[in-house]
Amino acid sequence: MIGRLLWFAAGAGAAVWAAGKVRRTVQSATPQALGHRLADSFLGLGANARDFTDRVRAGMAEREAELRAEMDQRGAKPDRLGLTE
Repeated sequence: MIGRLLWFAAGAGAAVWAAGKVRRTVQSATPQALGHRLADSFLGLGANARDFTDRVRAGMAEREAELRAEMDQRGAKPDRLGLTE
């Protein structure tokens, strides 16, 4: 008798868990939920692109400073090389 009650309780618990899982899955598959996830993805993509652009610009400025310092050590003039400020 106790074994049957145990199996009944286990089955009822599994059914409640499965029903909740199905409900959450259905709610996350609505067009509005999908739209929100897509919008969040695009916002993240834009932020990543902005971060990449900022890093490239910083790297370019750093490299330009290195090149200018090297030219100053050699005594080269930027105007002769076609580099004007």
